[in-house]
Amino acid sequence: MKEKVGAVLVVGGGIAGIQASLDLADSGFKVYLLDESPSIGGTMTQLDKTFPTNDCAMCILAPKLVTAGRHPNIELIMGAEIKSVEGEEGHFQITLVRKPRYIDEEKCTGCGVCAQECPVEAIDEFNQGLSERSAIYVKYPQAVPLVYAIDRDKCIGCGTCQEVCKAGAVQYDEKEKEIALHVGSIILAPGFEEFDPKLKREYSYGQCSNVVSSIEFERILSASGPYGGLVLRPSDGKVPRKIAFIQCVGSRDAKLGNNYCSSACCMYAIKEAIIAREHNPDLQCTIFFMDMRTYGKEFDAYYNRAEDEYEVKFVRSRVSHVEEVPESQNLLVRYVEDGNPKTEEVDLVVLSVGMRPPKHAEELAKTLDIKLNKYNFCYFETFSPLETSRPGIFVCGAFSSPKDIPESVAQASGAAVKAASLISSERGMLATVKEYPPERDVSGEEPRIGVFVCHCGINIGGIVNVPEVVEYVKALPNVVYAEHNLYTCSQDTQKRIREIINEHNLNRVVVASCTPRTHEPLFRETIREAGLNIYLFEMANIRDQCSWVHIHEPEEATKKAKDLVRSIVAKARLMKPLKKPMIDVTPTGLVIGGGLSGMTAALELAKQGFEVHLVEKEKELGGHLRHIHYLLGSEDPQERLRSIIKEVTENEKVHVYLNSEISDVEGYVGGFKTTLNSDGKNKKIDHGIVIVASGAMEYRPTEYLYGVNERVLTQRELEEKLANGRFNAKTVAMIQCVGSRNKEHPYCSRICCSQAVKNALKIKELSPETDVYILYKDMRTYGFLEDYYREAASKGVLFIRYDDENKPRVIQEDGKLEVMVWEPVIKMWIPIEADLLALSAATILSSDNERIAKMLKVPLSKDGFFLEAHMKLRPVDFATDGVFLCGLAHWPKSIEESISQACAAAARAITILSKEALEVEGAIASVNEDFCGGCGFCEPVCEYGAIKMEEVDGKLRAHVIEALCKGCGVCGSTCPSGAISMLHFTDDQILAQVRAALKEEAKYD
Repeated sequence: MKEKVGAVLVVGGGIAGIQASLDLADSGFKVYLLDESPSIGGTMTQLDKTFPTNDCAMCILAPKLVTAGRHPNIELIMGAEIKSVEGEEGHFQITLVRKPRYIDEEKCTGCGVCAQECPVEAIDEFNQGLSERSAIYVKYPQAVPLVYAIDRDKCIGCGTCQEVCKAGAVQYDEKEKEIALHVGSIILAPGFEEFDPKLKREYSYGQCSNVVSSIEFERILSASGPYGGLVLRPSDGKVPRKIAFIQCVGSRDAKLGNNYCSSACCMYAIKEAIIAREHNPDLQCTIFFMDMRTYGKEFDAYYNRAEDEYEVKFVRSRVSHVEEVPESQNLLVRYVEDGNPKTEEVDLVVLSVGMRPPKHAEELAKTLDIKLNKYNFCYFETFSPLETSRPGIFVCGAFSSPKDIPESVAQASGAAVKAASLISSERGMLATVKEYPPERDVSGEEPRIGVFVCHCGINIGGIVNVPEVVEYVKALPNVVYAEHNLYTCSQDTQKRIREIINEHNLNRVVVASCTPRTHEPLFRETIREAGLNIYLFEMANIRDQCSWVHIHEPEEATKKAKDLVRSIVAKARLMKPLKKPMIDVTPTGLVIGGGLSGMTAALELAKQGFEVHLVEKEKELGGHLRHIHYLLGSEDPQERLRSIIKEVTENEKVHVYLNSEISDVEGYVGGFKTTLNSDGKNKKIDHGIVIVASGAMEYRPTEYLYGVNERVLTQRELEEKLANGRFNAKTVAMIQCVGSRNKEHPYCSRICCSQAVKNALKIKELSPETDVYILYKDMRTYGFLEDYYREAASKGVLFIRYDDENKPRVIQEDGKLEVMVWEPVIKMWIPIEADLLALSAATILSSDNERIAKMLKVPLSKDGFFLEAHMKLRPVDFATDGVFLCGLAHWPKSIEESISQACAAAARAITILSKEALEVEGAIASVNEDFCGGCGFCEPVCEYGAIKMEEVDGKLRAHVIEALCKGCGVCGSTCPSGAISMLHFTDDQILAQVRAALKEEAKYD
């Protein structure tokens, strides 16, 4: 048997590929990140904002790009494709073909002089053809790696770029070359392609310049786009007054063979409409749709906000035709609403294009010997959503099915844990430990502050006069260097900051840009690479706190930016180096919840050699899966459940506690101590991480005669009846959104529509003559579930839509059960005499959530589910280090989504468990024992249990438990003797900030 290889090949450099690579690299494996593009980032780099938080896409992505680009265990292989794969799981031999870039990557400095001097203009693919670039180019300004490439199809061979390149990086004679790799496993994350809207000729794309695709509109909205973030129409550069968004272009289309739903289009159209309205409040936006599929976490709230706050108009209709008005180049949108043909004239049409499999999907599948589904996406099974048909090759992101960014990120982490489990014995064998230069001792030096002010495209620079701020800052005391950058977070600027630190002997660095929540770790790492202590860095947030809130007041915004930077510089003068304490890691996990998600997470940890304590409050494992008897597909859920339980109970690394609950949690990341109450007895366990998989509950309806008439059931109860052979009804009605999308639970429960379709199909299988009616608000059968929706309709299941103004009515009279439903087309109430009424009941928060949240000190969302650290890029992390979440505890989701997320939580946990020790935060409380009076006021106010009273020389003194302290400052503000100070936020530093901020009066009304 061949020896396993501790390396993984990740195919695809989009957000999924990047996340998988980072998780593997942080867990001790060598990663080769391959992409056919000249730089990583994928489609997310082209987006303006992200839903539902409206975060700037590049702002949250850039730190991950730079981190991946400089990670010692990640090797980027750009412009390459797989030629062949031989071998088997654990030891694959791979041959890559790398296309010539015509630039020496080692020599190129990314200065851009070559592009400035190039006389050739070519279509800029990144801006979707709405602008031009030179023949020598980088894909986008923050590209990683920041190395230029020559488009030889457009290059005229004039030699200008070679002449002006001082680094001598241009090499016209570079040839295609083969690269051999040896890896233990492979992850496929090649992403997707946008549907080509030219195939929908009725919408006039390619014929009318004011009909654009959704990705083109993203570039129009973007600060780095062709119009500098101004909403203009392509034909004449005028500001549009009315925009129409047309949904399902290339999706849910049987004529094109694309029956599936592309899952993300409804949400990104709403986002684009909101952002367009923020750019231009007078703009009128109309979204034409069939079903509004806002099924994700806080998606319905976003939908409602668009309608209520931004006055986005929603029209339920599939547009039949778009044609141009020749005189004005406006567009006529023709559609039918409530049975009546209508025409609306607009200035711009945005086509919400669907997702297609990547163009080389068939070729890739043939090379790798893996199966594709009928749409040429990667084939997977319900209980193995991250596995391809070939052992050792895994899949994540939109290549397996259309999905949004959070699901792609979660799947990426999940695929990482799967890939790592095959080669866990080789952890660390090929990994490299990053080495830093010796840390400079700056204790005896006068402060020498460098300030870097970011334009952030036009996010900041379009409102704040950045050059003016820089000139102002140069005159501040102790500022010896200041400059402005287009994107301070880009790879080239990180390099420049390191150079400037050394060139000007800086010993403090201030960056004035966006939020430290996402970017502080990036800049801290940069100054550490230059030999400075990371606590000699500070940020001024002149985006969130200035340019975004004063978007219509550029002069006042510029004044405020000066004030913000001035106050941070004042603090920077007083900053001192700090040390991060080291703590040992207990290589054991605790998983709360023994349902499918909890069992999956526990098994993934155990497969990599870690002990796991799996705690379940019920008398048996399985959770909701115990009540699922069949699926939309051929797999048997009960058989799989028995198999998983057997695997869990027979794994010597997994310790199962039934009829048990956690009663107390102490400690910190790497060193938690939890008390379990098991069968009335307490047991203490030590562990390094926690995974919350505590599930959710089914809503018990109080409406529609549930609990009054025995023929009114929930979908789960109907499924039990069908599975047990006790079904004999001739007419079945189903009502959707029972307990969901209302005032009490204003969210979509995600799985109810597919559950109704599943039961309807089972009814038709058992009793084809039975009439089935599904009464719905929106059918949210996203992704490939759309096929089953179509199948149900083809088998005679009748779908009747209702709205909140005309909800179904249920009447029992003379032994009859009658359901009345308003039919909007014929405008009549229709009676359905039902033998059975099935209610699609909501998924609601578990009753344990609040108790668990308090013990773990993690937040809950406004709907009562657990709240992750970041909806887009940290979907299974909590803000509390060492605690992760998955499954229904996070949000309602399907079986395959729960499995993917459980694997993701395990992957994130292993980035901690795989280390012997961890650094923890250095900006914490510090006690001066000479001043401490031992009063103990500080101890009860600390929410984290980070400060305790201890006896020192016979006297009580406050003692800070460094690993627990979050640096919140509550203890310091409580201390009557001023014995407690907050490192990095001392009284002197804060007062200096405040005084500097108030030095010059400024109004920001």
